[in-house]
Parts: sequence; structure tokens; C-alpha cells
Amino acid sequence: MTDGRLAVIGLGSIGSMALWQASRLSDSVTGFEAASPAHGRSAVGGDTRLFRMIYRGNPDLYPILERSRSLWAELEAETGQNILIRCGGLSIGTKDGAYLSALLETTRTNGAEHEILSREAMAERYPQHNLRQDDIAVYDPNAGALRTDRAVTAAVAAAQANGATIHTNTPIDSITETADGVLITSGEKSWTFENVIVSSGGWSQRLMPDYLKAATQTKRLFLTWFVAKDASEFSPERFPVFSRIYEDRSMYGAPAVDGVTVKATLDGRGGPTPDPNAVPRELTPAEIAETTETVTEFLPGLIPNIVRSDTFPDLFTKDGNPLLGRLTENSRIYCATGFSGGGFKNATGFGEIAAHEALGKRSSDGLDFVRPERFSSQQPAS
Repeated sequence: MTDGRLAVIGLGSIGSMALWQASRLSDSVTGFEAASPAHGRSAVGGDTRLFRMIYRGNPDLYPILERSRSLWAELEAETGQNILIRCGGLSIGTKDGAYLSALLETTRTNGAEHEILSREAMAERYPQHNLRQDDIAVYDPNAGALRTDRAVTAAVAAAQANGATIHTNTPIDSITETADGVLITSGEKSWTFENVIVSSGGWSQRLMPDYLKAATQTKRLFLTWFVAKDASEFSPERFPVFSRIYEDRSMYGAPAVDGVTVKATLDGRGGPTPDPNAVPRELTPAEIAETTETVTEFLPGLIPNIVRSDTFPDLFTKDGNPLLGRLTENSRIYCATGFSGGGFKNATGFGEIAAHEALGKRSSDGLDFVRPERFSSQQPAS
């Protein structure tokens, strides 16, 4: 006898969505959360994440993005929550530069709807951005800002409404495959499930085999917010989400969803942190200086003083692609983690894949680039 068909360990961005999707497939699923869903110290923190259909990189992600977009709408309809603010998005960079060239190559491959805006068109439509002489932008009409806390709490509530069991404030100490299934422990308590999904983000490493520990690293990410000189100029109706890269400067951000503060954060500045429970909260003088210098140049309509900042842990892989799949072909342990700071936009799509595969309902093709087994050749000989 087991305690259920499926346990989901970690109810953050991916785990909450996997639990929601699994609850649609089975009445015997349980979620375990070390704290509480959407708690402020997890990678869910920080109010918003960017949702974009236009990106640079692997075109195989596009079908998952399309599915994720549909599932965000389903979650909104099912829970009555406004989760995706559909405000459009901008990718800004040098004309013919490496960033936009790679982005447009991917976009043309997957056929995503987009519009190229000249510097003059940007000055007319989105004058908040101070562009350099050779800058242009690519507009994504299907982009927006995801409300992270609403998304996670809505997914968990929907799973509960479908009959899922939730254990909060229950950190999992170990997971062990047995002849009967997977034994999981928390303190003196233990449970056995037929299958387990590990989706605990920056806390996942300790539950992994050694070869995946060697292929991953927990990093500290930081976010910053600013007050606008004219808040109406940075409302979702007038200010799309954005990502901007220019040589050594890079920043992304979201409109003032609270009517006051604008998120504008340096991109790609994550540094290793050995303990996800002890991530340094304060920004360093260098982080403050680079952030304020960049926002002063890029967004002169913001007062260049950081009024709010925070830091969060997330799990990164060596190749920047997530870990999605069973540890081995016959393993009952399924990984849905290691999204390397970029998983939230695809959380519903990846959560659906994880739920179906972990429950043995269906498997997905074309996902070799996310399967954990890609690192198995690096496993030390026994």
C-alpha cells in the first residue's frame, strides 16, 4: 500500500503547476511545500515575471510557450484570478547586433508574431526608453507580465479544489526508491508514493543523485524597483515588459503593476550561493552602482534610486536548459527543476508535461535537450 499515486515536492513556479495538472488526472496526488506556496524567499518572489513568445535560442521551446499561453488562460478562467497582464513586450538592442540577430533568427524559424520598430517608431510609441543611435526594437504583441504570487496560489487552490492534498511547512529530508515506490521523509514522518516529482528549485540539489549535483549550481538572483517621475507613463497600458541588451549593459523589466514602482533589473548577474536558506539579501555596492547607472541611461523617466530590492535562489544547469524527466528510464523519481532563472513563463506547459509523464499518461517527444539523462555520461564510474 502506498500513500498515493504521486507526490510533488516543492510548490513553487513549476511544482504548483504540475500539482494542478496532476489533480486533473488523478484524485491521488499530494503536494509538499517546505514553507508556504509563494513564500517570499523562493524564486517565485518579486511580484512579476516576463512572459514572451519572442526569444533567442532553441526553437523547440516555442510549442511549449504556445501551450503555456493557453494554460495561463485556463488557470485564470478556472480560478477567477488575473494572472497574465497582457501588455505586450519589447526586445531592444543594436540593429544587426548579436542579440537581436539571434532573436529574429529564432522568431522567423518558429513563426512568432512580431513587429520591428525603428528608433523613430520607438520614440513615438514608447518614449520611456532612451535608445542609442543604432538601436531598434522587436515588439511582441502576445507578451506580458505574469503575477507570480497569484499564479502559484491559484494553481495550488485549483489543485485542492480537485481533491489534491497539501502539506505546508513540511521540508523533505530524503527521497529513496524502494520496491514499493518512493519513500520520502520529513523529520520523523515518512510517506511512500508510486511516483515523485522533485520541483523544489534552489533546494533541489540535496535530493539529486551525485551526477546531477555536479551538473547544477544554486545561484542568487536579485531584483530592483524604481519610482517613476510620472507613474502613468509606466502603466501596463503604456509600458510593455522589456528586455534590452547592449554590449556590456543588459536590463529587463515590467510596468508598474502596483501603480507606483517599476521593475528594472540587471540581466544575467546571478552568482553562486552555497546555501539557498542563507542567500545574502542586501545588494553589494557594485550591484547598486551598475543598476543605477544602467537605469539612468536606459529609462530617464525613472528616479535613479533603488526603492526596493530583493534576492532569491534558483537552480541553474551547466547548459542553461532545465531538468525535466525521470532520473532513468525506469525510475519513479521525476525531475522538474533547474530552470536557470527563466522557467516561469513556461511553468504551465512544463508542469503539464511533468504531470502527464510522471503519472504515465503520455510522454512528449522532442525534449532531449531537457532530459536529465543528458548529464548521465558525466556520472563518475562506481
